[in-house]
Amino acid sequence: MIPINRSFIFFYFMIISVFFVSGCWSQKELNDLSIISAMAIDKNEEGQYIGTVQLVNPGNVAGGLQGGGAGQSPTVTVYSAEGGSVLDSEFNLTSKVSRKLYKAHANLIVISDEIAKDEGIAKLLDAFERDPEIRNTSRIVIAQHAKAGDVLKSLTAIDSIPSEKVNGILKVIQQSKGENMEVTLQEVIKTLTTEGKEPVLSGVKILGDIKEGKKIENVQQTELSTILESDSLAIFKEGKLIDWYKDETSRGVIWILDKIKQTNVSLNWNEKEKSIIYKVIRQKTKLSAATQNALPTITIHVNVEGDIREVRTPVDLKDPMVILDMEKELENEIKRQLEETVTRTQQNKTDIFGFGEVVHRSDPRKWKTMKDSWNDTYFPNLKVQVEVDAFIRRTGLRSNSFLSDMKE
Repeated sequence: MIPINRSFIFFYFMIISVFFVSGCWSQKELNDLSIISAMAIDKNEEGQYIGTVQLVNPGNVAGGLQGGGAGQSPTVTVYSAEGGSVLDSEFNLTSKVSRKLYKAHANLIVISDEIAKDEGIAKLLDAFERDPEIRNTSRIVIAQHAKAGDVLKSLTAIDSIPSEKVNGILKVIQQSKGENMEVTLQEVIKTLTTEGKEPVLSGVKILGDIKEGKKIENVQQTELSTILESDSLAIFKEGKLIDWYKDETSRGVIWILDKIKQTNVSLNWNEKEKSIIYKVIRQKTKLSAATQNALPTITIHVNVEGDIREVRTPVDLKDPMVILDMEKELENEIKRQLEETVTRTQQNKTDIFGFGEVVHRSDPRKWKTMKDSWNDTYFPNLKVQVEVDAFIRRTGLRSNSFLSDMKE
């Protein structure tokens, strides 16, 4: 009997299997695609949806990056079409574009505040989540007092693609100012389907002349005629936009949600307003619920660490007692901001902080009796305690300011 060489048989079958492997069955040629960088949804007076897509012009983007061809033509092209649904408007767009719409690189979805107020965002998001090409990490923003499509049509400087400009703004503000945040498609849907929590989205508005912002001349001057700005948070209840927060109030929301990276806190000192600037370099926010009583008590505990970054009044920062007094003032100031944010939100009767979610985790049985009327009955009447521990780590590159050596 002839012995069988098993290694030879294994190698033989490996070679044969190569002929059954398809290498390029799903290939997509770049010349056949229109790459979408952002999408927007509006509604017209007849109730039809207006879908807008921002298409990248690869040659112009490359030319701008290489220093040649910049300013000859825009880096993006925008198309719009109407339809009875989000998908209908997309289908109708195909009649205006000579290539297949490719959504895998879309990283921004803009929804008009009109739609967000009137019908909410929940039904719109199904079309985006169901599409296999759209990433669930795409950011979602609300166009504040503007058409969502106009946001995509506004050309921007520095970032040649407007969608990258918007995403860059959100990222920088969250990391350095703490008054806006990046929210993805996946996060919004998760919040909408979570009991005891409502979504919060960043708003984007257009400053200046919208018509001028659509022209290439807008980015060919040192001072732009039109710019995109994000300085507000869109507050939702049951999927519908009900209010806008900004400044300290929006920062309070980000703080309670434990999404603050860095921010500044201003203190009054020596009877001078905002004369001490404290920069938060790290913080941690924890929420807890006490459910022994009929109405739960929520505790917000914040630990903050940071540096003194600006002094505009004579003060002895070498004195440990002065530092302790400043830490107390910081705690009081942060506490005030958070309490005012909570009070306004309770008046709006929408639990954007996830207090209900905390109660659910702490006492599932009690939550079952509250969840159906949580926003309108229980949340507005909650007792909320804010506890802040602030620590001054450093005083910058020097201790006492030179202002202490100057005669007032």
